[in-house]
Amino acid sequence: MRETSLPRAADLLDWYDRHARAMPWRVPPAARLAGAAPDPYRIWLSEVMLQQTTVAAATQYFNRFTTRWPTVADLAAAEDGEVMGAWAGLGYYARARNLLKCARAVVAEHDGQFPCDHAQLLGLPGIGPYTAAAISAIAFDQPNVVVDGNVERVMARLHDIHTPLPAAKPELVAAATALTPARRPGDYAQAVMDLGATICTPRSPACGICPWRDPCAARASGTASELPKKTPKKTKPTRLGIAYVAQRSDGALLLERREGRGLLGGMLGWPGSDWSEEAPAPAPPLEADWQPVGEEARHTFTHFHLRLTIMVAHVPMDAAPARGTFAPLAEFQPAQLPTVMRKVYDLSRGVLRKIG
Repeated sequence: MRETSLPRAADLLDWYDRHARAMPWRVPPAARLAGAAPDPYRIWLSEVMLQQTTVAAATQYFNRFTTRWPTVADLAAAEDGEVMGAWAGLGYYARARNLLKCARAVVAEHDGQFPCDHAQLLGLPGIGPYTAAAISAIAFDQPNVVVDGNVERVMARLHDIHTPLPAAKPELVAAATALTPARRPGDYAQAVMDLGATICTPRSPACGICPWRDPCAARASGTASELPKKTPKKTKPTRLGIAYVAQRSDGALLLERREGRGLLGGMLGWPGSDWSEEAPAPAPPLEADWQPVGEEARHTFTHFHLRLTIMVAHVPMDAAPARGTFAPLAEFQPAQLPTVMRKVYDLSRGVLRKIG
């Protein structure tokens, strides 16, 4: 008779076989047991999109990407601007730049096939320890340990670990490693994440229906809702900037593509000033009768808040900007702008109409 105080991977896998979430990149457990194999390209793409992104948001982008670029070779052959535009709104734009670099490396160095070896995966652009573990486990069923925020929460509660994150990470990884089975490690990795997302949730965990209810030390001690503990975050600074929206007499809008590095590297946007904690110096892209919109575009990034003063102007057909190019209004697609730049556009449209 087994000890009920010890968690078993088999109990979680039994639960997963009945309750696995349906996701467009996932092979359901029954199909996988019958021999269906996940597509490493789809697993990789989903994992990159899911970093700092909700499943609901990632699913929309994943469906669009895989419809437009169904294979890694298709993505590798895409124009940079097309991919960056398709990624707009998903945030963390270094992910999109690395997405292209990685796709091209897989085609050039691995004949269009993702390697199953964990070390080789780590050698690809933009693939770190977590993503390499996820691909090797989920796509290739190798017993590598996959630890995301959901898994950290499950392990902290299962073992009643009170060390605050991020200091607790080694302890939580060790706990996850001890439970990772040699049989069905890919399904197991997804099962722990599903458990954290649907039952062992940050608030009000549904302990009564959890497959690991009996061995959960935090449930027994009444501390589940307190875990995992986290070190308080530092207050985010606020940076200021100016965005300039110029419209030519034929309706064309002045846009520039940022350099391929930095926070919004490679993305389209409005010419503007530097962003700093001090009041920015004016930096208009051309001489014009610039007028303030009267509202700021506000956006929060991972490490700081941003407040952009918006200046708008109508300019003649022969306007010659120092930077940026005019995009015909018929070709302009606001959806290809990053979120903060879309906010600028939405706030500026009404004022442009008034002064036009």
